[in-house]
Amino acid sequence: MSQRRRVSVAYGDVSVDVIVDEPDAGAADALVLLPSSSRDSEDFDEISEMFAAEGFCVLRPQPRGMCGSTGPMEGLTLHDYARDVAEVIERLAGGPAFVLGHAFGQWVGRCVAADHPHLVRGVILAAAAAKSANPALRDQLAKCIDISLPDAVRLAALRVAFFAPGHDPASWLGNWHPVASKSQRAASAATPQDDWWGAGSAPVLDVQAELDPWRPADTRNGIRVDLGAERVTIVVIPDASHALIPEQPDALVRAVREWTRTIPRQENL
Repeated sequence: MSQRRRVSVAYGDVSVDVIVDEPDAGAADALVLLPSSSRDSEDFDEISEMFAAEGFCVLRPQPRGMCGSTGPMEGLTLHDYARDVAEVIERLAGGPAFVLGHAFGQWVGRCVAADHPHLVRGVILAAAAAKSANPALRDQLAKCIDISLPDAVRLAALRVAFFAPGHDPASWLGNWHPVASKSQRAASAATPQDDWWGAGSAPVLDVQAELDPWRPADTRNGIRVDLGAERVTIVVIPDASHALIPEQPDALVRAVREWTRTIPRQENL
């Protein structure tokens, strides 16, 4: 069982809405979960409980413009999104945290590790895209986000861009934030990839989905080559695509728990 509460972390003209899941017995490790592009952190309801049951204090900051998170939405870079997360870690984690980003969220997670290395014990990349993605997939993503389109069109796009055969994408028809999505896309375009790609010096767990079109099999070792074999552990989860988390939650939680046990503890902040 876990205890769930909601808190706000404010600084300057920014307020970050954070969902906190803590185990009844107390937490040994802090784990931050960052959602996919255009989606909020309520996607993680199920795995947050699972991680809390494994002894994590799970922190889920909502991206700006989603749920209760507010702040400037124009003129941003990924460094601004990373600072939002850093403020949450400093206020709530009680020490350096593991940061798990799903899809776009791992761009932000890697930027946190690059900009605020003292706050990050390790970075988990969940369904990280290859360095260069197929442009046709971005067209499908745009259809997923466009809530004015018929459900049938969006479901077809979700099957192409996010879900493996045999997995029902209907749960992802909701939870999209088109206005915030525009801000995220602009922030991504305004941030050089080299600023965040290396994830600072933190150890990295690269959790790949076997059937992810954003991460073809011939790119499996790309991040390990770029960051160094000594830093990067690769786990490939079968029967999953880019959505990964609703498709194989147990496998993801198991891979993260096993890897975090190998990472030495650091001093508190």
